Amino acid sequence: MSDDDSGWQDRLVGARMSVDTEFDDRVEASSFSRQEWGLIMTATEFDIEDGDEPRLYANTAHLEDIMPEVQKMTAQGPMGGTQQESSSGILGKVTSALGLGGDDGEDLSDQLAEAEQLTQQYADELQSHLESRGTWADIVAAYREQE
Repeated sequence: MSDDDSGWQDRLVGARMSVDTEFDDRVEASSFSRQEWGLIMTATEFDIEDGDEPRLYANTAHLEDIMPEVQKMTAQGPMGGTQQESSSGILGKVTSALGLGGDDGEDLSDQLAEAEQLTQQYADELQSHLESRGTWADIVAAYREQE
């Protein structure tokens, strides 16, 4: 494997730093904390859908694997302590354990959908940034050389 094998993705690094700053307001408006967003972005890979008009997209195949950890971070709250449960007591814990009392599954699927949408918005913003800088065509060319 040569140093050029990851060339097109390496070219995204500097642009991602700029887009991260520009994208902060969308993260702030989301239900995710910065720490949760960082974990989501770690699990997201960017790829190019090649065709007549190549498009950068967020490959979110691994997001489902990390969403329970994101949910734990949410439950810990901003200071790392646990937040109050809405269903307290032994009955609440039993019904939750049986899957009867809570909507954790729904919360998880809602968070997953939001994460997928937000990461694709990020990919769109990143591609737009690259196009405005005149580097998108070079990145697509490097991608095609790798394939």
